[in-house]
Amino acid sequence: MSYKRIGDYIHLVDNRNKNLAVTNLLGINITKNFMPSVANISETDLSKYKIIHKGQFAYSAMQVGRDETIRLALYTEDKPAIISPAYLVIEVNDQNELLPEYMMMWFQRPESDRYGWFISDSSVRASLEWERLCDIKIPIPDIKEQRKYVALYQGLLNNQKSYEKSLADLQLICDTYIENLIKTEEPKVLVDYIEQSDERNNNLKIDNLIGISVNKVFMPTKSNKEKLDLSNYKIVHPREFGYVSVTSRNGEKISIALLDNEAGLVSSTYTVFRVIDTSILLPEFLFLFFKRSEFDRYARFNSWGSARETFDWADMCNVKLPIPDIKVQEAIVTIYHTLETRKRINEQLKSTIKPLCPVLMKGVVESLT
Repeated sequence: MSYKRIGDYIHLVDNRNKNLAVTNLLGINITKNFMPSVANISETDLSKYKIIHKGQFAYSAMQVGRDETIRLALYTEDKPAIISPAYLVIEVNDQNELLPEYMMMWFQRPESDRYGWFISDSSVRASLEWERLCDIKIPIPDIKEQRKYVALYQGLLNNQKSYEKSLADLQLICDTYIENLIKTEEPKVLVDYIEQSDERNNNLKIDNLIGISVNKVFMPTKSNKEKLDLSNYKIVHPREFGYVSVTSRNGEKISIALLDNEAGLVSSTYTVFRVIDTSILLPEFLFLFFKRSEFDRYARFNSWGSARETFDWADMCNVKLPIPDIKVQEAIVTIYHTLETRKRINEQLKSTIKPLCPVLMKGVVESLT
């Protein structure tokens, strides 16, 4: 076995969506995965878009040098999709000589990305054009060897995907449970269950400066603490909420989060509040209600202002929601915590599997010596 020029094993395909039979528009991201396109296609002629089928690659030659990534993705779905006419569609000549999955494994390596960056042209876009891609040489072992490497990697991926699908079931349970409560329980006004907190960091004992993202999590702030007077910042304790009242230009979401670890500091412009009696209303149950996309829409609809629209404390107090028996709340919160734990495990699985491509390909390279 020796290194072979990849261009001898692949060719371009250019099938256009002439009859508009395919409507699933996808793009490819920097992690070499397909994703739903964010382009506004209301006035776009989709007949010019390229159709991609299972086993084919989408390739963006542009900005390889800028991103230091060969933006290549293998399409694995049964139903075809369409991609931008600016992308190239690549197909393997003969799958008895080169497996698409094996080729994708090779290009998952960071070494392949660095090499693509190195040979990209010196234009403004720093592109890796088709001809240069074709000149890249990769080790192509016997097809049986390729199948062995692919089967090992795909087996790990399939296990992770199965685990990921189980998360959808738990998420459905949580969502359905909350929706059923909304339909069957008499709603309560939140003002009777929450109170504001305005504790300031006067003694400067806390320097854990945090902010809130639109994903509804507290996160370390990027502000330079050395240049800030932290004495005026508000303290947030575990199981307390913080939220940003401004909802305009915020991705149609309200930035609200529940703190689950050590106390932190938030900007004095934030609103901090807590549940008055946690034996009646669990903060974690309340947060499940806040995490729903329906609450984002509610907060945006009930925001007021001119230059900046805000969802103020009075608006928060007027929120109505079902507050079932504490045992019911504990049950749904337990399911939610299980879901969050499994999500973390799933991310760990994905981060563990990804580095296996370079490891497996290293075995291929070492077999050449």
